[in-house]
Amino acid sequence: MANKNDLVGIVAEKATLTKAQAAEAVDAVFEAITASLKAKEEVRLVGFGTFAVSARKASTGRNPATGAEIQIPASNQAKFKPGKGLKEAIN
Repeated sequence: MANKNDLVGIVAEKATLTKAQAAEAVDAVFEAITASLKAKEEVRLVGFGTFAVSARKASTGRNPATGAEIQIPASNQAKFKPGKGLKEAIN
């Protein structure tokens, strides 16, 4: 699988749905995860992993082209921690 369309095709096949129905389901999952992360809530999928939001502090960096210092603003980052089932499946 390389992209969302591939994922939709696999979901359609495994769940015996049309590709349009599978696309709606995949989009709904992504929207639900996004909404939870926006609300700074964790999304735990037992056996698969946990999506969470991590706060990054503001920092000072350097422009690699000029060497000039730049200020990097604070931001929120999406993080994913694989669960035991996923770790075991890929090892």
